[in-house]
Amino acid sequence: MTRGDPTPSRVAEATDAEAIERVATVVHRLAVLLAAGVAPHGAWGYMESGGDVVAHSVAHEVQSGVSVTEAILAATGSAVDDTVPARGRENGAPWRAVAAAWQVATAAGAPLAPALRSFAGSLRELAESRRDLRVALAGPAATTRIVMLLPLIGLLFGVALGFDTLGVIFGTVPGALCSVVGVALLFVARRWNRRLLLSATPDDDAPGLRLDLVAIAVSGGAALDRALASVDAALEHCAVSPRGADAVDEVIALSRRAGVPAAELLRAEAEEARRVARSAAKQGAAKLAVTLMVPLGVCILPAFMLVGVAPLMIAVISSTVTQL
Repeated sequence: MTRGDPTPSRVAEATDAEAIERVATVVHRLAVLLAAGVAPHGAWGYMESGGDVVAHSVAHEVQSGVSVTEAILAATGSAVDDTVPARGRENGAPWRAVAAAWQVATAAGAPLAPALRSFAGSLRELAESRRDLRVALAGPAATTRIVMLLPLIGLLFGVALGFDTLGVIFGTVPGALCSVVGVALLFVARRWNRRLLLSATPDDDAPGLRLDLVAIAVSGGAALDRALASVDAALEHCAVSPRGADAVDEVIALSRRAGVPAAELLRAEAEEARRVARSAAKQGAAKLAVTLMVPLGVCILPAFMLVGVAPLMIAVISSTVTQL
């Protein structure tokens, strides 16, 4: 959901289904309270004791007269803001999406309860997608960690057999060269594997988000052009930048041609965008299991030969020559 190039922190954020699920729970509770007739500020007051650090902070700020959107943005802050609690930074991306949805619904005059209920469902779909991705990537990631240990296992195997492989590595020029080249290959393999894992992580952390927000805006009766401007303003204000193209213009054109309300069409298109993103993520994870074999053959196996096998062979030859 956030801007920037793929980084390890972005991957962690993208795959944290539990964090998104917690936000969805708070949003759904708010929707239920609002549907029961509780005023928005009062509904946030009930969230103060719910256990979520962001919800607690927002509830406190809202009671002080701060708008909900600004309270959420203040509670999450930026990923590098040390004044924001760690749990708040962890949940920052989904919470900023909630802030954008709240701003759009308020500006459009859309009923908050149905809007929040629909948005909570969208967050739960996103959480399920991230959970599927984490499961799909678990196997390749575990394989990577295991094969990276092969050179060390080979080295320890030589020591267990009684050969002075450590002495060869630290006491001879050929052994030192083997260890240096082997460690360099392991470093390259680690960076290569990390890049492959990052490439398997979807660029768009919030597929269908803009479609959902436009659906909220038009459900309040706003004109389509005004709804689009309101959504784009909210996304910019809340520092939320969905990646990839969406079908907002296409859906709106279809709505105009058919003479039907655009809200349901937009929600259906958002669900389709999340389905496509989930399928693409699974396919990427499946391909990853194959592409990880490339650094294994190019870097890790040669490193195993240099660190685990070559010192052992040198030690065997040295001991044989010594005995002769």
